[in-house]
Amino acid sequence: MKIKVWINDKAIATHIDGDTMLIDVLREKGYKSVKCGCDTTNCGLCTVWLEGRPVLSCAVPAARADGKHVTTLEGVAEEAEAFGRFMAAQGAEQCGYCSPGLIMNVLAMAREMKRPTETQIKEYLAGNLCRCTGYEGQYRAIRNYLAVTQGDYQLFGKGEVIEGVR
Repeated sequence: MKIKVWINDKAIATHIDGDTMLIDVLREKGYKSVKCGCDTTNCGLCTVWLEGRPVLSCAVPAARADGKHVTTLEGVAEEAEAFGRFMAAQGAEQCGYCSPGLIMNVLAMAREMKRPTETQIKEYLAGNLCRCTGYEGQYRAIRNYLAVTQGDYQLFGKGEVIEGVR
């Protein structure tokens, strides 16, 4: 079967088998930020945006993406770097394996929700598994990132304004 997908605004036409998953197409096309960490749709590492909404690419048949737009971490590199600076400033960076999926979800949440509560943040990110941390540094970085990028300068914890973000 032939499909055409826009990956990070670049048109890609490819042949797939009927059971090919979106993650496999993305990895084959060189988008290495998309990772598979569980094979059970429980870790969030493979998160991409399909038509602007976060999805687990390991659970999306590639045929379902035909004619649609897919965004990977590579497609939002500037925003991802800005958020990464918040993670580093909060001491929240760990091994980095889970970071691409987490970042894709944080950026999607920032687009969808204005001033989410701590509970809303935790619910939105519930599907992201990090094996290195207790999440507190990450949550602090997320709250500070949202505070600065959404125009509310009340910073949390180790709060500091990060240059070049806004």
